[in-house]
Amino acid sequence: MWPYPKIVAHRGGGTLAPENTVAGLRAGLAYGFHAVEFDVMLSKDGIGMVMHDPDFGRTVAGAGQVAHTLARDLAAMDAGSWHSAQFAGEPVPYYTQFIDYCKEQGIWMNVEIKPADGFAAATGAWVARVTRDSYADEIAAGDMAQVPLLSSFSMEALAAARDAAPDVPRAWLLDRIPADWQEQARALQAVSINTNHQHLTLELAASIKAAGFGLFCYTVNDPDRAREILLWGVDGFCTDRIDLIGPAFA
Repeated sequence: MWPYPKIVAHRGGGTLAPENTVAGLRAGLAYGFHAVEFDVMLSKDGIGMVMHDPDFGRTVAGAGQVAHTLARDLAAMDAGSWHSAQFAGEPVPYYTQFIDYCKEQGIWMNVEIKPADGFAAATGAWVARVTRDSYADEIAAGDMAQVPLLSSFSMEALAAARDAAPDVPRAWLLDRIPADWQEQARALQAVSINTNHQHLTLELAASIKAAGFGLFCYTVNDPDRAREILLWGVDGFCTDRIDLIGPAFA
């Protein structure tokens, strides 16, 4: 149900580097992490970029939106200075750049499809197709532990990903788990439920595992809480505190 790493670096390097950058991936590697979670949304010209926020102002300066900006212009932005002067000039990466780096370094990817409003289906389909094409050899060999897991809060994006590349595994991403979670997860052909650990209970964890799904949590930064949910049967989680909770924690 969960062939993937148990402990995953959130957005690359957690709190130690600017999120969703190659510098973040390097920070994770420095702490032994070969598993990463990050976000992809589409640029104005329909190219997947590794960014979390649809609007500028937090990780890149200025006013504007990812969906209204060309990929080349996004790639020229400074995505590092907001974190610290050490990372000034760190660019916004293309999704394909992240794929190349992660394959080269042996990093498993949990890719959150993060569509801007109105672009859910297009984003889900694009990410799924590019992922499928990039991991065609691994998929053909049945080596699914090496293939990225696509996740999203958007059911529309996940359904589009399912239809575009059904052989790339998907996880349904949820803040709170609804009563009809199992029916909806099966309709999406999800292999995992990825949820907020703050709203997870022992009983919910047991029911998800009993139904045959993987169970992954975000974002767990306290070691005691991490131990608790692992005892509940949680398969894995992402963390910002890669300095406190290492890849061998489980």
